[in-house]
Order: sequence, then structure tokens, then C-alpha cells
Amino acid sequence: MTIKNWKLFLIGLAIMLVGSIAANMVQTTGGIAIKDVRFVGAGGNLQSGLLYVPPGVTPEDKAPAILAVHGYINTREVQSGFAIEYARRGYVVLSVDQAGHGYSEGAAFSAGFGGPAALQYLRSLDIVDVDNIGMEGHSMGGWAILAAAATYPDDYKSIVLEGSSVGAPFAAEGTAEWPRNVSVVFSAYDEFSSLMWGVDKADDVEQSPKLMSFFSSETPVEEGRLYGDIEAGTARVLWQPPVTHPGDHISRAAIGYSIDWFAQTLDGALDLPASNQVWFYKEFGTLAGLVGFVVLILGASQVLLTAPWLRDLNSTPVSSAHATRGSKWWGLFLFSAIFPVLNYYPLFNLAGTLFPASALLPQTITSQVAFWAVINGTIAALLGLVVRTDKVDFSINIVRSIVLAVSTIFVAYMAAVLADFFLKVDFRFWFVGVKLLTAERFPIALVYLVPFTVYFVLALRALHGGLSVAGQNVWTTYGLNALALMGGFLAFLLLQYGKLFSTGTLLTPTEPLNTIVMFQFVPLLLAASIISTFLYRRTASYLPGAFVNALLITWFVVAGQATQYVVG
Repeated sequence: MTIKNWKLFLIGLAIMLVGSIAANMVQTTGGIAIKDVRFVGAGGNLQSGLLYVPPGVTPEDKAPAILAVHGYINTREVQSGFAIEYARRGYVVLSVDQAGHGYSEGAAFSAGFGGPAALQYLRSLDIVDVDNIGMEGHSMGGWAILAAAATYPDDYKSIVLEGSSVGAPFAAEGTAEWPRNVSVVFSAYDEFSSLMWGVDKADDVEQSPKLMSFFSSETPVEEGRLYGDIEAGTARVLWQPPVTHPGDHISRAAIGYSIDWFAQTLDGALDLPASNQVWFYKEFGTLAGLVGFVVLILGASQVLLTAPWLRDLNSTPVSSAHATRGSKWWGLFLFSAIFPVLNYYPLFNLAGTLFPASALLPQTITSQVAFWAVINGTIAALLGLVVRTDKVDFSINIVRSIVLAVSTIFVAYMAAVLADFFLKVDFRFWFVGVKLLTAERFPIALVYLVPFTVYFVLALRALHGGLSVAGQNVWTTYGLNALALMGGFLAFLLLQYGKLFSTGTLLTPTEPLNTIVMFQFVPLLLAASIISTFLYRRTASYLPGAFVNALLITWFVVAGQATQYVVG
């Protein structure tokens, strides 16, 4: 084995380490300590959180505190931008996983989304000034903190609703007196304006009858104007940063408005301007970690292919499906890129009806993705059989391919474990992040591994068997394979958000959640195409890449999605 075989692995490891260490340095800037905590919530279920403790905070020198809660199908790390900036200003911050999300047990939507138990845990800490507690929640996380405020109406001083509202499904109705001191940060291009505030365009939220009633105003609410009285607990203010619903997490304005509100309504924090923010450097660090993670997977597979028992997998593709990129090739390519997008919303909605959360399939969105995957993999495979002009040799030892895949993902998983244990970071950008699997989610992943394996075996057989071109440049091969898998989603999302930013509404205004879920298809299918192409070029088979991707994507989706059904 030569150093050449290890080169890619070492490059990936170096990128991953540098990015993760940099991210940790940002989130612990100024001496902030971060602790992974567990506490008992409703029904005896454990809840998970990251506790940010500023330097110098002790039981004798208590600090004000903030409970931060993520939205639906997100996890505690998505709130890191808010948490870092709050902690830098001297607040103790508890960023929790909602019930059924991340590392928290229970079912999603249960027990007030985990909000009441989280508030009580925060108040139980002897380093917290219980007379100065605020709560911030994004999207469904806003409903979690409203549940906490309804359960314990005297246990907090102020609230920030980021991309959320009172009176939405599962949330309590707001009044002029309840909840206390609320800042509504609702972005000008928020995709959920109809659900949250009953208006078609987010930029028209000032005219929402529900918002006007909540602000006790008979005229449209003025952005930035303080309504009510902070001392009386009736204060209300509206801000509209120029971003989307998930964009709140990476918006200096959205985070800054929440900083200002807590500075006005809580006592004991440091006087640090809202414009002084560093959280985005952590985003760059974890993005580098994510890129390094994918490179590490490529490098690990390359090293493993030199092992004696796996060495026979090495082979060079002996033929291609097409001599040149003619009309038949372009027809298959466009179909591969466009058809999965055209059936995305119909199949997701059909799967929601056919596969409600159950003991066998407990994650609703994962079931929708799996159903979409199996249907499209089957269609791709059938089409690949029709258009292939040359027989491609796919003979391979299946057992060895599985061993290669399991070993590769084991190396990647250990990298994620070490980053979490030593640095308290994961590999992510924005809301696309690689989480570890809990003991409860591991058997769930084994179930969903079946449909995802079917998809990747069928889809990658069609990709490499139906789109391979003789003599094609290596970079052209990588680029076109990536576009065949994710290009249609990328183009459609550009159209979706071009429409949103120009008119205020999506092309599919009734599908905000599924549209945001679609975001993740672009980076995931990009990574899958790179991994698959890399291994196909070395083994002449689609199977090693299919098995690696099936394990990776199943891990990613199951660990990051909400669990709606819990046995017992």
C-alpha cells in the first residue's frame, strides 16, 4: 500500500479536522463552555440539549438565560447562530431537540413539543437567574415556547417568535396580555405566511387580521414600532428581515433583532451591539467539515480497495452505453433530471396518505422520500434497459461490495462520533447536517435501508449503464452524472425562489414544507453522484457506490428527521 492510496483520505481528514476545530473555536469564543445535556421530559422521555455557559457564570454569580428551540424536522444545532450570539452576551442558553427530533425521545408534536420540560430544566440550573429568562423559537419551535409559556405563565419574561405565530395549529391563541413581551420576526419571503398569519404573501403580514389583533391595533402593524409596554409585559414588535423561512438561521438581521429584543426585556446581559456577530464563521467551519466528510468517504473506499480481500473489486469499465452524446443520450439525460422533479409533489402527497406513521414506518417524511425513491428508481431502471445500446459488464462480488460499503461508512461514522465527542460539532451547512443515530433510531434506519438500497441499485444502474459515453473526460462525467441526479431539483428550486423573490409567492404556494424538504435533495444527490461515479470508475460496477450511498443517505435522513410514532 503506497501513500498515493492514502492521499485522498488524508486530504479529507485534514479538511474535516480544520473545519471542525474552527467551528468549535467560534462556538466557544471568549471562554463559552458547551455541554451536551439530557433531562427527563414528559412521560419519562429523555430530552436532549446543548447548554452554552458563558465564562464566569457560577451559582454565586448567576446569569440571565434563554431557551432556544428549532423548527420541525430540524435539530438543536440549527439554532447555533442564535445560541452563540446569546452566549457571547452573557446569557446561559439551552438549545434543545424537540420531542421526537434529534436525540430527544418521544413522538414529534407530543408533550408541548418538549417546550415546557425544557423551560423547567433551564430554571432548575443553579447558575440561572430565574427572574430573567427569555425564550426564542423558530417555526414549530415557536409553538414549543408558546406551550411552555402557557404551562408556566410566570416563568419567563419575554419571547421571540422567529418565522412563527400565535394561533397556528397546535399553538395557543395570543391576546394583548399573553404571552409576555413578544417580538415577531417574520421574514419578508417566509414560505409559511398563509399557515402562520393567514396572508398569501409574507410581506403583507402587517395587514394580517390575526397579527393586528395580537398587537391590539386597528390599523396595519408598523414594522419596528413598539406596541404595548415592556414593564407591563404587553410589549409587541414586528420585524421583517429580507430572507426566507429557513433563511432566518443564516440571517444577521433575523438574529440581530432577537438580540436587541432580549437586551430590552431581560436584565444582566453584556452590552454588546447586535451588529457584532461571529456565528457565520462556524457555518463556514462546519461546511468545510461536511466537504471533508464526503472526501473522507471517497478516500476510505479507495484505501479499502487495496485490502487483499477487496482488491479484486478493482476493475476498469470495459464498454460504454453510448459512443457519443446523441439525441438518445440527451433524451435519457433530460428525462433522468426532470421526471423525478415532476412527480415529486404528487408522490410525496400520495405517500403521506398511503403510509401514515406506524410502528414499522415511524417517520412520515422519511417514508415519503423512500416512496419517491423506489418509484423513481424503478422507472429509471426500466428506461435504462430500453435505451442501452451496449452490454456493460456489471459482474461483481456482491458480498465484497457490501463489505466495502459497510466498512467505508463505519469509518465515516467514527469520524462523526469523534467530532461530536471532542468538539461538539457535526458536519453541516445551514439545515443540512449529518447527525449521529440514537439507539432508538438505529432499528428504524434498518427498515428504511431497504427502500433506499432499492433506489440506489436501480437508479445507479440506469445512470452508469444508460448514460456512460465512450472517451468522455473524467470531469465531464462527474458533472453530467451530478446534473442527471440533482440538476432538475436545482433548476426547479431556482425557478421556485425566483418566483418567490419577484412576486412574493412560490410556484407551488400550497407546498411550503415539501419545497423546503426538496432543498436537501440537491446536496445529497450531488454527494451521491460523486461517490457513485468515483467507485464506478474504480470497480466497473454500480453496486459499491449504490451500497455506500444507501447506507449514507439512510443514516442522514433517519437521524435528521422527526419520529412521529413511538411504540408504547
